[in-house]
Amino acid sequence: MEKFIPVVVIKELSETETILTALKNNGINCAEITFRTACAAEAIALACEKFPDMSIGAGTVINAEQCEAALKAGAQFIVSPGLSLKVAQTCKLRGVPYYPGCVTPTEIMQALELGITTVKFFPANVYGGLKALKALSAPFPQVKFIPTGGVDRSNIDEFLAWDKIAAIGGSFFVKEALEKMNNQ
Repeated sequence: MEKFIPVVVIKELSETETILTALKNNGINCAEITFRTACAAEAIALACEKFPDMSIGAGTVINAEQCEAALKAGAQFIVSPGLSLKVAQTCKLRGVPYYPGCVTPTEIMQALELGITTVKFFPANVYGGLKALKALSAPFPQVKFIPTGGVDRSNIDEFLAWDKIAAIGGSFFVKEALEKMNNQ
């Protein structure tokens, strides 16, 4: 798994190559293309075609239908803001990693019952950040977290220094990569 998972919102299909090129040029070989827009599945398919060496996943997947569309488009991993049993089942059947959003002990226990040991912690800043993650890791030492929401350059090193962090998710990676590309 990549250490950085940019949360990518593609509003127009034509943005796909520009954004992924910027990420790649910034040393990031991963993208979580969100299912917040009408062209998400097309963008995932295009990304997989044009950037075969990148890890392309689908984010904001909230139901089995979106999961199926994302997998059909070529998504290599699925991320949800919460835990969906149907999405988990679909991913398990297909052998695709699923990172559900889990912020409570109950949600983490449900994920563990499904065989999921890496979960998204979203929105990290609202649910207590690193302090909350450290508290949750006491009863769940086998769990790794992907904090997203409220993680940025001001606190990323603090998160990355902790061994229970599988990766950092965030839209700020896209903004930084595009700014760097535009300033060159």
